[in-house]
Amino acid sequence: MPGGRMGRAFLTEEEKANRPKVTGALIRRILSYLRPYWKQMLLVFTAIAVSSVFSLTPSVLTGRIIDEGLIGRNFRALVTLILLSLAVTLGANLIGVLESYLNSWIAQHITYDLRNTMYAHLQQMPQSFFTSHKQGDIITRMTSDISGVQQVVSGTLASILSNTITLIVALLAMYQKNWMLATLGVLIIPLFIIPTRSAGKTRWSLTREAQECSDEINGILNETLSVSGQLLVKLFGKEQDEYSRYEAVNRRMVRLNIREGMAGRWFRVALSTFASIGPMLLYLAGGILIMRGDPTLTVGDITVFVALLGKMYGPVNQLLNIQVDWIRSMAMFTRIFEYLDMPVEIQNAPDAITPDAPGTVMPNAAAEVDGADAATGPDAAGAGATGAKGRIVFDHVYFSYSPERQILKDVSFTLEPGKSIAIVGPSGSGKSTMVHLIPRLYDVTAGSVSFDGIDVRRLDLGYLRRNIGIVSQETYLFNGTIRDNLLYAKEDASEAQLEEACRTANIWDFICSQEQGLDSFVGNRGLKLSGGEKQRISIARVLLKDPALLIFDEATSALDSISERKIQDAIDPLIDARTSILIAHRLSTILAADEILVVQDGMIVERGTHEELLGAGSGSKGVYAQLYETQFRIGKQQS
Repeated sequence: MPGGRMGRAFLTEEEKANRPKVTGALIRRILSYLRPYWKQMLLVFTAIAVSSVFSLTPSVLTGRIIDEGLIGRNFRALVTLILLSLAVTLGANLIGVLESYLNSWIAQHITYDLRNTMYAHLQQMPQSFFTSHKQGDIITRMTSDISGVQQVVSGTLASILSNTITLIVALLAMYQKNWMLATLGVLIIPLFIIPTRSAGKTRWSLTREAQECSDEINGILNETLSVSGQLLVKLFGKEQDEYSRYEAVNRRMVRLNIREGMAGRWFRVALSTFASIGPMLLYLAGGILIMRGDPTLTVGDITVFVALLGKMYGPVNQLLNIQVDWIRSMAMFTRIFEYLDMPVEIQNAPDAITPDAPGTVMPNAAAEVDGADAATGPDAAGAGATGAKGRIVFDHVYFSYSPERQILKDVSFTLEPGKSIAIVGPSGSGKSTMVHLIPRLYDVTAGSVSFDGIDVRRLDLGYLRRNIGIVSQETYLFNGTIRDNLLYAKEDASEAQLEEACRTANIWDFICSQEQGLDSFVGNRGLKLSGGEKQRISIARVLLKDPALLIFDEATSALDSISERKIQDAIDPLIDARTSILIAHRLSTILAADEILVVQDGMIVERGTHEELLGAGSGSKGVYAQLYETQFRIGKQQS
């Protein structure tokens, strides 16, 4: 049995507990991925069968070489049989190369199909999927699980067929010569298997402990040798404590590695001993039969029995362990199908509308927004690259992530083209959720959200999201250059368009100060830039998209006052020029809006201008007035 398979010979307790239920439907679904390559699979099976027979032929020919060539003193037969044996061996190896290539080709193409299918499916998942599932789990399904399928195709299936054919041919050849020696050979095989499996369990247990220890070491290294971790260690004077912790785990790893190495050594001793017992018993039994005058048995026959017995050890062990590989394979497919079976909750309607498509007949928008004219407002105000106006209407909107927790309750408001609305309220009141409903990152539970008079659920998703630009608090930049990140919004943007967007976003002077200019690298997630610089690049990127509606979701909340001032200088003219929604915690941003919506517990509890909401001398203290006293006044003092 190959040493590399030992660690895979046994199921972990977790694998036993989560053993998948294998059904006919699951098998048929798996086979559906093999079906496009059935011709190649047939060729692989044929190659495996021929190669398995060819690989046993030299062992059978060995008996004739001894009996006819050596004992019979027939030189011509000796040379012929040796050449034939070499030719068969070469043929088996060449066919094995072809089989390996075809196996790899099929496995790679199946995993290619699965990766594409999975990635396309995940791209359609709603935002709630990515907020409720661990990123590591998603990546594992995309990488490790799908890569494991390759082993199923190229390893497990081929192993079952190859080992089965080898055993059948070997047994037929042995029983054809002498049934007593063949039966003895079959009875000897367990003597080899028992120590192999026992040693395998021991090594698997030690390997698992060593892996856990290695994970602990990696955890210590990640925590204490990172930039933030090292700073914390130094500031609290914990260098010696961390060294002691690392040294203890490192010492435990050494002990485990020594035990694992010695377990392997004892295994090889047992393996070598039992591997020698089998042939010796066959020589003994065969010798007794020959000495008693059995005319059907020759010295060459005994040699063939010994050779075939050796060929049977590996296949028997691998077939005994095939259940483990099979269960792991089914578990991987089950995990993959679990994701693929998740419904695509947010997708285009069958009759999705693309207003800027040639020949599109627009529905009666007025009827959908209670008689309002979708073209209300300045003709050009707020118009994006597609000519959309960006008129937004929330009509008695309800939303919840789960039935037991209502997030938005009966939210209604209208945002006219060219106008701006500020949404304020306590943390967790539902402000960000409201704006996420517009580009359909989530869908409403009840009510409707319309864009230019059309329910967003009836609009083509591509069209809808092209016309909405969001600058969020958590800016994300790809690990590339500033130019790469800007062109993500518009691949064919000219240098003049890039410069104009950057000037408008108040970031051009900073870019010019960099040695590489637009070709300066921003680092992973933009770590080479400050928060304000990343935010302004994000604004420039959204401007290149040229959306009809701009949404600023607390775009300055995590920045210092200087960075905030620069971003505010960039935002102010944009609010005047485009239809805008601002979620803000700074008074200067709120005052720039045409109307303020105050949200509390998922409801709009107040609305109006700054002066109206403060009470205008009425002496009342509503939610906005309280926010102003506790939060916004600070922003006024800082500005």
